[in-house]
Amino acid sequence: MDRKQIDEFLQATLVDLRLSRAERQALHTLIEELAQGPHDLNQLRNRAFALAGERASSAPDRLLIDWLRELVRVVDAQRGALPEARHSEALFSPGRACLDRLVGLISAARMTIDACVYTITDDRLSGPLIAAHRRGVKVRIITEDSKVWDLGSDIERLDSTGMSVEDDNAPGLMHHKFAIFDDRTLATGSYNWTRSAASANQENLIVTSHAPLVADFAREFARLWKAWGQP
Repeated sequence: MDRKQIDEFLQATLVDLRLSRAERQALHTLIEELAQGPHDLNQLRNRAFALAGERASSAPDRLLIDWLRELVRVVDAQRGALPEARHSEALFSPGRACLDRLVGLISAARMTIDACVYTITDDRLSGPLIAAHRRGVKVRIITEDSKVWDLGSDIERLDSTGMSVEDDNAPGLMHHKFAIFDDRTLATGSYNWTRSAASANQENLIVTSHAPLVADFAREFARLWKAWGQP
């Protein structure tokens, strides 16, 4: 966090030794803008205690403790809202863990699904994608052009439903395996959307709602879609 900006804020609130409602809201906003993880919150908390210690010799003890209590309460309330504190998980195959998690994400999507996947041959994933499209979710799929006509490929089936499906049309492989759900949850890893990935392969899948990471992948999807996809 920006030490100077935090100090300026804390010093301003210490003038009257109280954290007003407006100041609590301002602190809430400041943490959302500047804090990158629990370490930043710990630094903020430690700085508040340091400033309180500097003032302790001259300020009325009760007012100083009340100020500190209110500030720490706001800081602690923000811990669960930080990207690093949000739910992230790693899943592995063989087994159904990765498959079931992807099916759950697809089924839970309400607005958008952007999938950039090397190949799709597992109808246990294609079926939920079609169901999502039919319930009004905007589904966009980018896939590797050389895999479209593979035996068992579901790409033509998905395209026939009217959802937006594009292949890479490029000399190198489009080897990504990631999907973004409702612009807030990312699934990525080595896991191919195939039956062998679940039944035989050693694969991994990371699912996270870490906002900066989701945004990075969303930008990459947008870049690829602009290059190969529909307007």
